[in-house]
Amino acid sequence: MRELMPPELVKLELRGRTKDEVMEELASLVKGAGLLEDLGGYMEALRDREAQGSTWVGMGIAIPHGKCRHVISPFVAFGRSPGGVDWDSLDGEMAHLVFMIGVPEEGAVNEHLKILQVLSRRLVDDAVRRSLLGASSPQEVLGILEG
Repeated sequence: MRELMPPELVKLELRGRTKDEVMEELASLVKGAGLLEDLGGYMEALRDREAQGSTWVGMGIAIPHGKCRHVISPFVAFGRSPGGVDWDSLDGEMAHLVFMIGVPEEGAVNEHLKILQVLSRRLVDDAVRRSLLGASSPQEVLGILEG
């Protein structure tokens, strides 16, 4: 996970109040880390994916993802929203943990599915989710996700 999510892609207090603001906030971290060629192009890929159906997965978690030519190398960015963000869940539950995945379009057929699978295995554990909600540093987040 550390290869996909360096500490600079972890934000413990998201400022965004809407899912679009949160996606842009995390994508800006990724752009700043040099993993995106074009922020606007990646945002378009995220919005297109959300238009197909919400990336809300339940348990207070959203996993927006996009594959496009603007992604330089695969990444996962993480943001935590103490107040929660409306992610179009059917039950009205808010997203507190947001994992953003990006993969290059070229050769990305299974890459994002592998990343989703790894994340899903960790996030079904209540203790992992509680630990992520209480983590005090990016390094702690990474340690929790690596198990």
